Amino acid sequence: MTDVSERTGTVSLEDAQQRYIELLKAALRNSLYSNPKPPTKVDLARMWLFKRQLKYKYRHNQNLVALALSPTDLYWTVQGNLLPAHTLGSQANVDNVHSCVERVLSDGVPGDLLEAGVFRGGQSILMKGILDIHGATDRKVILADSFEGLPEPDAESCMDDVIAHELLKKVGLFAAGADMVRDNFERYGLWDERVVFIKGWFNESLPTAPIDQLAIMRLDADYYQSTMDALTNLYPKLSVGGWVILDDYGHPLGCRQAVHEFREANDITDPIEMADDQVGFWQRTS
Repeated sequence: MTDVSERTGTVSLEDAQQRYIELLKAALRNSLYSNPKPPTKVDLARMWLFKRQLKYKYRHNQNLVALALSPTDLYWTVQGNLLPAHTLGSQANVDNVHSCVERVLSDGVPGDLLEAGVFRGGQSILMKGILDIHGATDRKVILADSFEGLPEPDAESCMDDVIAHELLKKVGLFAAGADMVRDNFERYGLWDERVVFIKGWFNESLPTAPIDQLAIMRLDADYYQSTMDALTNLYPKLSVGGWVILDDYGHPLGCRQAVHEFREANDITDPIEMADDQVGFWQRTS
């Protein structure tokens, strides 16, 4: 019988590692077997009616960004969040996480990898898979989440969050229990003692969380106050050369407002790049 290496050529270790990571990303996004269905006219009509209801309910705040979403935008916000995937991120989204993890490993940036707001755990599973395939056993993957969904937003901080909350109620406010997330890690063979859960609302759990140093902090906190709580408590622990990834930076949510206020208050001038129209990120240089 002909050896595989004789028929196809020997695959390098680096190539095999990258093939594994690409397959992991596809599995986490559920893009191996299914594609999201485009909206029908009935779907768009339902979203148009829902938008009319929102505009009437918040008619005294007609200048809000969230009210400007088109029926198509509303459809994908709902439908996309109902996909049976372990991460709802786009290909560019998971590629961004992949790139940032590879960079901190190659540059030797010290610290653990953290995601605040994990839903089903897909992006954290990806980070753990990349660490394992590179033999980086000295780092932890930390998951901070209420594991109960999104908190009630503060209307005084950001009314756009209040309106988004109405929409996200349709998809369960991203509630995924800790047991579900652990089961998802086990499905990929990536659960071990280096996966750490920090359970609770960010304003209560993060100030006293056992976190020493971070190389990556990925925030998927959606709302103004949750994003501000995460930045305030985690950014001081981010190593120079580490990365901040902001899942909701491009959305009409309070996340963007919180980011700009935090950066201004702390004289942060590192440029924010965009992985796609949703995800912003920057590297800490000082």
